[in-house]
Amino acid sequence: MKPAAVPSATGPRGEPSELVPLIAEKTIREKVEELGRRISEDYRGTHLHLVSLLKGAWVFTADLARQLRLETSIDFMEVSSYAAADRSSGRVEIVQDLQASVRGLHVLVVEDICDTGLTLNRICREIRGREPESLKVVSLLNKPACRVESVGLDYVGFEIPDKFVVGYGLDYRQRYRNLPSISAIAPHETDLSDRKGT
Repeated sequence: MKPAAVPSATGPRGEPSELVPLIAEKTIREKVEELGRRISEDYRGTHLHLVSLLKGAWVFTADLARQLRLETSIDFMEVSSYAAADRSSGRVEIVQDLQASVRGLHVLVVEDICDTGLTLNRICREIRGREPESLKVVSLLNKPACRVESVGLDYVGFEIPDKFVVGYGLDYRQRYRNLPSISAIAPHETDLSDRKGT
């Protein structure tokens, strides 16, 4: 049965007219608990350093960290790769760098969504060049239909279709990050003008 669309305020031309539920809050919570158990088991007896990619992954990072039965530390990195383009250019500009060295640490990059693979691959190359003991990636969402470069995802929450999604940290023009569930945006009259990919 097709989920009912949730109306949202219809904005000017190009603004979304409705949000279509995709992943419920309860389903997300159960998946994050499952990922926490798997990661805790895989890293048992070690210190795990989380690198959260801003801005989209902060909600996922906070919930995941509280499920880990490990000694952990957390740092944040914000990158930009879009400029005037509507998809990732693959040229990563570090807007906010890590505050501490990752040399010799077991690093887990925490991402909200992986689609093209361009940005995530370049982030991993940057971090790998800083000589961590190990480097893995967990992504809440995986959108393989948009993949441009092959990317190694060690832990994945959900595989989703090629839709623009918001909620649980993901935004549209800085809106909807606070929604507890994940929805797809149905555009109003025109295609989304600032679609992104990582």
